[in-house]
This record gives sequence, C-alpha cells and structure tokens, in this order.
Amino acid sequence: MTNKMTPLEIMQKLISFPTVSSESNLPLVEWVEEYLGSHGIVSHRYTDPDQPKAALFAHVGPQVEGAVVLSGHTDVVPVEGQAWDSDPFTVIERDGKYFGRGTCDMKGFDALAIWALVEAQTVGVNRPLQLALSYDEEVGCTGAPPMIEAMQPILPKGSAVIVGEPSMMKAVTGHKGGYGYATHVHGFEVHSSLVHTGVSAIMQAAKLVDWTNIRNAETWAQEPDEIAAMFEPPWTTLHVGVINGGTAQNITAKDCQFSLDMRILPTETASDWRDAYMQRVGEVEAEMQAIHPDTRIEVEQVFDVPGLKPEDEGEAEGLVRAITGDNGSHVVSYGTEAGQFQQAGYSAVVCGPGDIAQAHQPNEFVTVAQFNAGHDFMKKLVERLAA
Repeated sequence: MTNKMTPLEIMQKLISFPTVSSESNLPLVEWVEEYLGSHGIVSHRYTDPDQPKAALFAHVGPQVEGAVVLSGHTDVVPVEGQAWDSDPFTVIERDGKYFGRGTCDMKGFDALAIWALVEAQTVGVNRPLQLALSYDEEVGCTGAPPMIEAMQPILPKGSAVIVGEPSMMKAVTGHKGGYGYATHVHGFEVHSSLVHTGVSAIMQAAKLVDWTNIRNAETWAQEPDEIAAMFEPPWTTLHVGVINGGTAQNITAKDCQFSLDMRILPTETASDWRDAYMQRVGEVEAEMQAIHPDTRIEVEQVFDVPGLKPEDEGEAEGLVRAITGDNGSHVVSYGTEAGQFQQAGYSAVVCGPGDIAQAHQPNEFVTVAQFNAGHDFMKKLVERLAA
C-alpha cells in the first residue's frame, strides 16, 4: 500500500495541476483515482461527453445509505493578468499562509476530503463516507448536476452533504441562487443620419439593461423579510457584467450581446424572475420588429444554480455544528453545488476552510490556521463515523 500523504502534501499535488476551467481536469482526476486505488478505494467517473473533463466520486465503509458526502470542485479561475508574487501552481508557505491558486477555493478542502476518505478506509467506519469532486463550478456549477445524477445508481445514496467552499469553518445554511442569461439583440443597419429607419441593437439592448436598473431599484426599496435580512445585500440582485456590439459610430448597430446574471434569494422563485425578463424582452422585440421585421432578440440560459434553503433541523447542519461548535446563523450571496444536492434530496450545508474574500485573487491563500482547523474537523468527522 502506498504511504499515506498528509493533507498539505495532497494539496500541493492538486494545485500542481493547472485546472483552469478552460482546460482539462483529467490529469488531476487520474491522479486522485490512482492515489485512492493505492489504498483500496474504488472510485468512479462521470465523463463529460463534450469536453475532456470528468467528475469523480467514491464510497468508503458499509454499502448502506446514509453516507456523509464531502463535495468540492476541481476547477480554478484563471491567473492571467494577475500580479502573483510566486508561481500560482506551486504552494508557498509564507507569513502563516499557504499561497497558490486554489488553496482557498477550493483545493485545500479537496485535499482534506481526500485525506479523510483514506483515513476512513484505514481505520474503518460504521457510517459510510463519500467523496464527490465536480468540474466547471467556476463557470456556473454546470458539472455538479450530471455528477449527482451519475452517483445515484452506483453509490448508496448519502444523506448529509458538506460542500467545502471557504466559510471560515462556519456552518453556512443558505445561499442565493445564480442564474445566467446570454442575450443577443439583432438590429438593422442603416447610416446613423437615417436612424429612424434602422434598429440599433445597442440602443434596444440598453432598454433591457435599464430594466435591470429599474427592477433593482424596486427590490431595494422593499422591506426584507426575516430570511432575506440574513443576506448581504438582503434582496435579489440583477447585474450586467459584459456587453459588446456595434460596427462604427455612424452605423446603427447590427448586433449587441450582453450577459445578465440574477442572484435570487432562496425564498423566491427563479422562474418568476426569468418570466419577467422574457416579458420585457418580448416587448422590446415587438418595438424593433415594428420598424424592421428581420430584427429579433435571442436569449440563452447559460447557468442555473439553485439557492440553498435553510433546513428545519437539517442533518448536515446538525453534523457540522456538533463538530465545530458553531451555533451562529450564516448565509452567503455566492452560489455552490449545495443547492443542487439539496434539490436532489440531500441535506446540505456549506463549510470549509478559508475566507471567500481570498477566492479568485492574485496571491490567493488559506491561512495555516484555517487549513489546520479543516484538518481537525476531518479527524473528528472520521472519529464520529467510526464510533
């Protein structure tokens, strides 16, 4: 049997794979398979049919339902254009911190989860432990749903999922949903001196962008309910992050494309927000086609991440609180696969080492103290499963 690696050694290995979302994660997956296999753990893949990427999942302990699932993602955000003081894909310890792309978000947790699975296999557990490593989380959590579906017929279904996004080892019981839409406005080109006979895709897109401003103003003016008040900000938000279009200053724009994301409170219905947007799209499109029939607006949903709803006496929450002693109320505005697991019938909570403020940053880091706190958590978790 291969010698057991420490959590730090595993993290160092994982970070050495530059699994930026635009690249393959297969070398990392292959290494994890080999390492788990060297300790007698059988792992399984879900391979994406359209790109060289895969999710990995594994089970340790009795072949019964009710496992604790440790869930993380293998992809990281790009480093291009960021001013790093060291190689992003080499872990450097300095000033009580581990620096490297993914130390915080979230290969640090992945390493701890892999360590815990091997430890559970070594000592033996009475309640099973599972590992679930997804891909493409950073581009909309698109890799987790097919992984969750693929797990169902292969592994006994787990009951409590711990998603290890950085939460300073606090029990996060709710987060907003994230929904992304790519909008393409097709206009009609004429010389700008005859603007009344053309359809500027940019000027029509501006109506939709302004709709987001109006809706934001409306929601921000409302008094938040008890659950909404837990979030920062305490309302659903709409945001246009990228916009492109136009050919020249004196030509009405033929095309305009922009991205819209919605961060929706878990107590609100995503379809209501989508329908409201599509109603406004239909109104603008009708105005365009009244000028020229060949104009149109295309809308494509590019990601769909359901919110995590606080559970009433949730099993996952109770487990994390029992280990950490954390009794505070914590919610976040970013999205994770926790809502996707919850939607599939699992109890779910977010808890992992590090501060989300460090995620995606140049010189990303997790403090040594937080990483060690994550290790202590995993030790106590395995002890509970073995009892």
